[in-house]
Amino acid sequence: MQTGQRVLRLAEGWIGTPYRHQGSEKGVGADCLGLVRGLWRELYGCEPEAVPAYGPDWAERSGEERLLDAAGRHFLPVPGFGGVEPGDVLVFRFRAHHAAKHLGIWAGDGVFIHAYEQAAVTRSALVPPWKRRIAGIFRFPEVE
Repeated sequence: MQTGQRVLRLAEGWIGTPYRHQGSEKGVGADCLGLVRGLWRELYGCEPEAVPAYGPDWAERSGEERLLDAAGRHFLPVPGFGGVEPGDVLVFRFRAHHAAKHLGIWAGDGVFIHAYEQAAVTRSALVPPWKRRIAGIFRFPEVE
């Protein structure tokens, strides 16, 4: 099975996991970063780097592109939405001129999987308001 299909299958197993800020445990609690961290652990056995504690307003306070920078260090860039495949990581920027601060997994057929604040890991339609906020697309490296 290709890595992207494995990522998607694993992500579907996280659906229903409650939203928990800084959480990263399937069935227990996860935020959007925790979902991607958990998928990475399931694929590769350990995380590629330690994640420092972060507050809900970390992106507004620091202004640094921490998510995009980390994605660039560990994932393969996908040049534009035309090349997106199931299992790819979507990085979202909620406001222009602010750091990207949300992640999801492309599921195909106009849907992505993400940890939604005050809810759970869920599927959502990639409606125009979501799609226009995509700041980057990345692919998990092939599993050896």
